[in-house]
Amino acid sequence: MTTAKALSESALAARVADPGLWAGDPHPHLARLRAEAPLARCEELGLPHFWAVSKHADVLRISRDPSTFCSARGVLLMDLERDLPKIPGALLYLDPPEHATYRRLLNPAFSTSKMRALEADTRARARALIEQVPEGEPVDVVAKLTVPYPLLVIADLLGAPGEDWPRFYEWSDVMIAAATVIDDASIAVLAEMGGYFLDLVAQRRGDPHDDLVTMLCHADIDGQVLSDEELMMFYGQLLVAGNETTRNLLSGGLVTLSEHPEQWQLLRDDPTRLPVAVEEMLRWSTPVISFMRTATRDVELRGRQVREGDPLLLLYTSANRDEDEFGPTADRFDVTRDPNHHVSFGFGEHFCLGAALARIEARVFFEELTARFATVVPAGPVERLESGVIAGITRAPLVFGR
Repeated sequence: MTTAKALSESALAARVADPGLWAGDPHPHLARLRAEAPLARCEELGLPHFWAVSKHADVLRISRDPSTFCSARGVLLMDLERDLPKIPGALLYLDPPEHATYRRLLNPAFSTSKMRALEADTRARARALIEQVPEGEPVDVVAKLTVPYPLLVIADLLGAPGEDWPRFYEWSDVMIAAATVIDDASIAVLAEMGGYFLDLVAQRRGDPHDDLVTMLCHADIDGQVLSDEELMMFYGQLLVAGNETTRNLLSGGLVTLSEHPEQWQLLRDDPTRLPVAVEEMLRWSTPVISFMRTATRDVELRGRQVREGDPLLLLYTSANRDEDEFGPTADRFDVTRDPNHHVSFGFGEHFCLGAALARIEARVFFEELTARFATVVPAGPVERLESGVIAGITRAPLVFGR
């Protein structure tokens, strides 16, 4: 590909591989990508070659067809530059039918009825944290609220002591960082996490409780109990998925509502709007920025020839602002938007297992906050993670008022 247009397309695609894009405002660039090169081929020197998929319809098409667009060859861009080990139980990297076999083990623990049964304890966790928020003073809501809250909930789900949440926080962040670079320090931390959960497994095998650790350590596949490696992979994934997505949904929602006081007032005036509002917060913040798939055969997509072995980066953040799906108000935050076909939980085989829990956590959290505080306003610059995978907010000072 040598034409100026093709080179421009490649440069547009390459930009999404720069973590710095995501620490600022990526949306002007994503809007240009959707308009000028909705399926853009990156062929820049020094970067892995991949297709950037920026349109909602294309993200859905690819997500619906795991036989043509697989996960087993990698889900992160950095996977293209390393040998992927076979890790039993790594759900993100599994395709049917193996993916379904493992997922069936977890489905009962995340059923809608099971999640509803957690609501009272989840509300108690939220209320206890919110009661500690001072009125009229700047507070970093990430440190004070959105980090501990989902970790306390996931501790309850696992059956681990709630006071251990700071350790879960460290392990989760190390697992995220290790997806890019793994060193001796991160290996030591992950070994500490493994030892913690293996001790908990040993306890539950002798003294079963009604929790997820007990359920998994007594589960079996075709008569075989899960190995220690499989159990560690499950618990690690639950730590990351159980808090990273929810944490950044809550952080992003709070920051956005502080910038749109009229939307906060709508929720105070009518709390029944909150389930719909949570969907808009998911669309707007898109906690998981992107995941990758790989073509298993030659296929035509948007009039282009995608070859077997080509990686395709699904840009969920872009799909969630696609004008063709969300209309002329796609670039506006609107807590009354309904319907809202966002892809923040993914789609198809890999639809987020904990979506029901995340929705309950977010609804309860904002019910408690809007009931207590009349206003929320920014109190300083928001700091964001440089990552093309997680839309993380690392610091967000806000002031709440009554």
